[in-house]
Amino acid sequence: MKARSYSHVVGFDDAPFARGHRGDVPVVGAVFAGLRLEGVLSGKVRRDGANAARNLAGLVSGSKYAPQLQLVLLQGIALAGFNVVDLHDLQQRLDVPVMVVARKRPRLHKVRRALSLIPGGERKWRIIEELGPPEPVAGVYVQRVGIGTRDAERVIRRLAVHGNIPEPLRAAHLIAGGLTAGQSRGRT
Repeated sequence: MKARSYSHVVGFDDAPFARGHRGDVPVVGAVFAGLRLEGVLSGKVRRDGANAARNLAGLVSGSKYAPQLQLVLLQGIALAGFNVVDLHDLQQRLDVPVMVVARKRPRLHKVRRALSLIPGGERKWRIIEELGPPEPVAGVYVQRVGIGTRDAERVIRRLAVHGNIPEPLRAAHLIAGGLTAGQSRGRT
């Protein structure tokens, strides 16, 4: 089977928010063509809500980048606290592969414990559990839908030019931090 290039990618990350914040949290998508930043998408998802897949799909499908998009990258399985992204739902809505990238292996036992404390936590845990455990690929951990392990590794190696995190995720993280805090900070 021929490897796909996945040259048009969007990486999403959420903006930092105060611990006590309730309501919507900004989300940024950095759209890349190869290693070139093509554009930025912005929207919101509910803190600890259940609208992440729907809202991300709406951001992408309503954009001028949708026709060329070949892959969606996420910086973690949840946005805005515990708004768990249903990767299967997002993949079906956009008809493109979706991949979560994490720098470290998620401590799923802690995630499960935290989810037990929020409304809808059991349903959110089932979404995570259905994906299976994150797998090590090219120095990071991934969960994926619609893309094989070998293609996932190729994408990460091609797009991770400054460390192990692909540039679309690194850029989304920096932009999201700059929007809410006035400047980006922390590791990308």
